[in-house]
Amino acid sequence: MKKFVLSTLLAVVCFAVLSRGEDQAASWAVLAAWEYRAVPNIVYKRAGGFECRLDVIAARDTTPARPTLIYIHGGGWAQGSKEEAFPFLLPYLSKGMNVVNVEYRLAPEALAPAAVEDCRCALRWVHRNASEYGFDLNRLVVSGHSAGGHLSLMTGMLDPGAGFDKECPGDETLKVAAIVDIHGITDVGDLLHGVNQRDFAVRWLGALPGKEDLARRLSPLSYVRSGLPPVLIIHGDADQTVPYQQAVRLHEALDRAQVANQLLTIPGGIHGTGGRAEALKTYETIFSFLRRYGLLSQ
Repeated sequence: MKKFVLSTLLAVVCFAVLSRGEDQAASWAVLAAWEYRAVPNIVYKRAGGFECRLDVIAARDTTPARPTLIYIHGGGWAQGSKEEAFPFLLPYLSKGMNVVNVEYRLAPEALAPAAVEDCRCALRWVHRNASEYGFDLNRLVVSGHSAGGHLSLMTGMLDPGAGFDKECPGDETLKVAAIVDIHGITDVGDLLHGVNQRDFAVRWLGALPGKEDLARRLSPLSYVRSGLPPVLIIHGDADQTVPYQQAVRLHEALDRAQVANQLLTIPGGIHGTGGRAEALKTYETIFSFLRRYGLLSQ
């Protein structure tokens, strides 16, 4: 109970610091002063002249190992930053989880499939550094919103034979225990043409040769199969950025493959926005889902 109170207080204080627009260093200092240690901007991969970085917020006591969230920010694969995702992490900290907050290469600096390759490298980094930070490799949860939802699905569902792990080879079996997709893209090709065409998807694929085939290989729907970890899909049915029907199609495909999954539909929900009631419902559903599969200690 004491840990829960301290973690909740930590979340509230950090959120207050951020909401006042103060320097983010202040929020890191608050984290470091409490139950957690905060290690920002760890380089997990170098690609040309670009350093891919992540933040770790982990309990000071690494035993026992804790369930760990890997969070991937959104922004249409072309914008956004891990720092902007910070408020989304606080509820998980209040539940005693460790958090890894991932940055990746954005378009046009690096077109597809760079972001997918980076996130898979981040997952390998988590596996390789689990003992140092107290990550429970049997209770890894990957999540993200929008493009980050797509990347969380790809990170957790990808078939190693798909060819996107070549930049970070290793002997580790890259796996997660659950995926939480928040209004993520599930069919990239659907966003390249026709009524669902979106500029951000066209920009990410650019003028790459064979981009139709690449879009298929970059779509989570292409990797639905038995044996996947449980998947929670959260999507608003009035989303004008990522069509709600993509969430429905993923849910139905997972059902057919007999993969444990749940679709939370936000009635009237649009992309990336919502009030307090919607946020509470979302996190209540997420934590209920994680408890169902033994992925929360609290």
